[in-house]
Amino acid sequence: ELTKDVVIEAFKNPKEIDMNKVNAQQARRILDRIVGYELSPLLWKKVVRGLSAGRVQSVAVKLIVEREREVLAFTPKEYWEIEAQLKKKKSEDSFTAKLEKIKDKTPEIKNKEEADTICHNLQKEKFIVTDIKNTIQKRHPKPPFITSTLQQAAFNKLKFTASKTMRFAQQLYEGVDLKEADNVGLITYMRTDSVSVSEVAIRQARSFIETEFGKEYLPDSVRRYKSKKSAQGAHEAIRPTSIMRTPEKLKDFLTKEHYRLYKLIWDQFISSCMKEAKISVTSVSIRAADCLFKASGSEILFDGFMIIFKKEEEEKRAQLPVLSKEEELDLLKLIPSQHFTKPSPRFTDASLIKTLEEEGIGRPSTYAPTIRTIISRYYIRREKRYLIPTELGIMVNDLLVENFPDILDEKFTAKMEEELDKIEQGELNWKDVLDNFYQPFIKELNLAKVKMRDVKKEIMPTDEICQMCGRPMVIKWSRRGKFLSCSGFPECKNAKSLTTGIECPAEGCDGMLIRRRTKYGRTFYGCTNFPKCKYIANELPDE
Repeated sequence: ELTKDVVIEAFKNPKEIDMNKVNAQQARRILDRIVGYELSPLLWKKVVRGLSAGRVQSVAVKLIVEREREVLAFTPKEYWEIEAQLKKKKSEDSFTAKLEKIKDKTPEIKNKEEADTICHNLQKEKFIVTDIKNTIQKRHPKPPFITSTLQQAAFNKLKFTASKTMRFAQQLYEGVDLKEADNVGLITYMRTDSVSVSEVAIRQARSFIETEFGKEYLPDSVRRYKSKKSAQGAHEAIRPTSIMRTPEKLKDFLTKEHYRLYKLIWDQFISSCMKEAKISVTSVSIRAADCLFKASGSEILFDGFMIIFKKEEEEKRAQLPVLSKEEELDLLKLIPSQHFTKPSPRFTDASLIKTLEEEGIGRPSTYAPTIRTIISRYYIRREKRYLIPTELGIMVNDLLVENFPDILDEKFTAKMEEELDKIEQGELNWKDVLDNFYQPFIKELNLAKVKMRDVKKEIMPTDEICQMCGRPMVIKWSRRGKFLSCSGFPECKNAKSLTTGIECPAEGCDGMLIRRRTKYGRTFYGCTNFPKCKYIANELPDE
């Protein structure tokens, strides 16, 4: 716990330094420097100066590159679904049921003709209720935030990047002027992988819940959450330093972004201490000839912790009329709909962080800097919130995967994290762990210095002529990707960006569009005639 009172108390009762923790942290720093300080100069020599590689960042780039290749190689397949709009006899209210089975098998409807045939055959059939199931489901609250889940929630709900989330969280942690005293820290430490919470905070939360919402919203016993096995547990979960500082009370003292993030943290913590919600779920089976349709509806019996989120996330729940077995329903219409299979979506900040955490790669404090680094190195660009590899990122990734397969392997990286944890627990000697890593790594490094493809020496000719000296232009690599350079370099230093091949749509302009980037990694397109032509767009226009 990192709050003012606890820090003061800790200074009164100092403990002995745990050398296992010191050694684990020392081993982690040395390991990262071995990888970064050896691989980065190799990339400078073989590709271009200014590039970087790292134990976590290179694996993150690899994940993004592999996902992009999956997306590009994916061939969508057409399929159709059929829904029936039904109603009780002598009733105006309708509901929708989805076709689930044909002759007790999952239907594979491949095209419109097949869908139309099924719909035509069902038009005159009777739709009979064959089964009704009612169940009571309990929905339990999620634990308070840790670093990774805060970054994911802020990205999904607030559209904050991981770096933006951590920047605002840091400011909330450091303190805000509330006019009641000097800066007041509003949240506990935000770099953590533990969901445990101090007993004092739990008592305050339970008292608040009983006072503000009523005793029925308070669990009979304190709700406890388990951290992941790999969690270091150095700090408690992210929570408000005082539950009495509700978001509404602080709204006038915070910026819009700080308020939204604080509210997200406050809501998550208070809801994690509340009683579970109870939901009545009804599932209905409806048969028509050899086709089985299913419909479902739900009703909240007790909102429990969901009362916290009700105003923000009003759930749309399908309501079913009261039905009985063997009841015949009226068919209003059959609705066929075309769909296509989709590949796994490209990574976003949230999904990449989730994957890194699940694979055991990196630590909470590394996720935001990792994403920031691979964007600043031009390995990755942001496009509509998705992380997409650049040509430079793909090329560097392929070089590293080919020459250092172990370091770029997710399981190997996760295994190293486990060994670092074992150093902390006193189960492994930190020097032995480093030595076991370094010996095979240095062999791969020395081999790569000789065998790795030398991109610097690769010159791609073009038909374009240098405007300054008349010699042909060639394509070279820079730390921002490919560019056009005069073949007479260094005598002639003429260079320019590669265009997209699309003419600037601005009236009277003869320029071409080139891809540019903001300092936050967002892509946009500008004219080669800038500043004379100030045309910009987030997307390329149709050719």
